[in-house]
Amino acid sequence: MIKKFGDKRDWFFEKRFGMFVHWGIYSIPAWHEQIMWRKNISRDKYVKYMDSFNPLRFNPEKWLDLMQEAGMEYLCFTTKHHDGFCMWDTKYTDFNIMNSPYKKDILKMLSDACHKRKIPLVLYYSVVDWHHPNYPNQGRSHELDKPEKGDRPDIPKYMEFLKNQIRELCTNYGKIHGIWWDMNTMGHVDKSVHKMIRKLQPQAIINDRGFDKVKRGPGNGDFCTPEREMPEGMAFNYPTEACQSLGVQSWGYREEEDFFSDKFMMQSIDRILSMGGNYLLNVGPKADGTIQAEFRNSLRKIGRWFNKVKESYYGASPASNLTDNKDILITEKEKSLYIHLYKGPVSSTVKLNPLKKMPRHAVLLNNGLHLEAKVDSACTLWKNIDDTLRIRKIPVNRIQNEPMVIRLDF
Repeated sequence: MIKKFGDKRDWFFEKRFGMFVHWGIYSIPAWHEQIMWRKNISRDKYVKYMDSFNPLRFNPEKWLDLMQEAGMEYLCFTTKHHDGFCMWDTKYTDFNIMNSPYKKDILKMLSDACHKRKIPLVLYYSVVDWHHPNYPNQGRSHELDKPEKGDRPDIPKYMEFLKNQIRELCTNYGKIHGIWWDMNTMGHVDKSVHKMIRKLQPQAIINDRGFDKVKRGPGNGDFCTPEREMPEGMAFNYPTEACQSLGVQSWGYREEEDFFSDKFMMQSIDRILSMGGNYLLNVGPKADGTIQAEFRNSLRKIGRWFNKVKESYYGASPASNLTDNKDILITEKEKSLYIHLYKGPVSSTVKLNPLKKMPRHAVLLNNGLHLEAKVDSACTLWKNIDDTLRIRKIPVNRIQNEPMVIRLDF
């Protein structure tokens, strides 16, 4: 059982599924959010994207409509990615949205829309900065190979800039529910940063990529953040939020993107939530502010499945230790067990050895179908199994495009 915080941050355990949004001027070249670094574009050339960034079709209400249709309950937005471009009206750098042709504070528009619907808003902020002259670029992970001409690497000065911006974000945009750091590549430790956040926004959760410790993991911030590569196991023992993108290659908008299948995404979501974690699923809006059709269609399909099975996550606890069947996961709530067939069953029966208690009902949440439950001996290829609970007549050939979840009521 994951220990809760016991304060206003506990919203994190109640809202389990969130939307991640990577959006910035990198959506103009439409290749990757790290195009400046990956294609070795000079700063002088890259900053010109700001001069043509004019997302006239941006409508935060449409983003939130789609988010809620997908069953998501909170949103994490990239205020500043590695390129250093700021999507809000900041007074600490000219490299921001107010100096683009758009000249509107995108974060203010988004935060106002979230507050109106009572949607928790988490703010992503990259520690690595390819634009700021004081950031010490040294060719480490996700850094420029070396400072650009005119730069003056100075960690104390850069940290003053960072703290000023975080104070700005935590002061000017109403209630903020989290700070999502990325790439503290320089390994700087400064516990005063998190202390300031907690004072200004006591309900804000802080991830494990910040300034409490040199390395990520428990003890750095409030929760762990596995990315892309999903951890194995049956249950998390520490607050965890896994993040994944619908796009295979990029987090930001990519014109020639490859996409994960809807089923793959549902299986990933089911596994992480069944293990007691949260799930943050990313989209990258286009330069005009709209979300492309492929993302919209996937999110709606995911939402139709998620809304049928979500009772198996909310208020439930991981309980996969109850069976030796390693092809499933189990969650438990009150007098019900939920059997998560996240890998996809290979037959119409699932064995729950060593469980022997007969449930009153076995219901497939995906369509409401009542399944057959039996406690009897079963055979495998190699041996007999003593009396064990089996769930039979699972419609494996009718439901193939989404993970099945079975509720057992005792």
